[in-house]
Amino acid sequence: MKALTPPSIRPPFARYSHGIEVPPGRGLIATSGQLGIAADGTVPEGAEAQAALCFGNIEAILAEAGATPASVIRLNAFVTAREHMAGYMKARDAWLAEVSPPPASTLMIVGGFTRPEFVVEIEVLAIN
Repeated sequence: MKALTPPSIRPPFARYSHGIEVPPGRGLIATSGQLGIAADGTVPEGAEAQAALCFGNIEAILAEAGATPASVIRLNAFVTAREHMAGYMKARDAWLAEVSPPPASTLMIVGGFTRPEFVVEIEVLAIN
């Protein structure tokens, strides 16, 4: 993969790439949005803990296709309020710590999810 960061635009605000070029011949993996819910149905409090679960779920999905976090080309994340951004970003940066280049990324603030205890949802596009 190749990061696309033109010198004519401002560098990214955080650990992400403005764009990612996918090499020819690679397959595409798309995940559904993952919520911060454990296999036993429990939902931890706080964006960081929920995001860590989301990323764990995403990693399991990627593994099913023989992919890893380094395979991610685009990350879309949603939080329910600005105060959840820092916790989400901390979990994201930990999950992507060994990934270079980091994927393209979007973070949006939304009105809510299917249950009020959910504060983060994350989906990815990856290659294999």
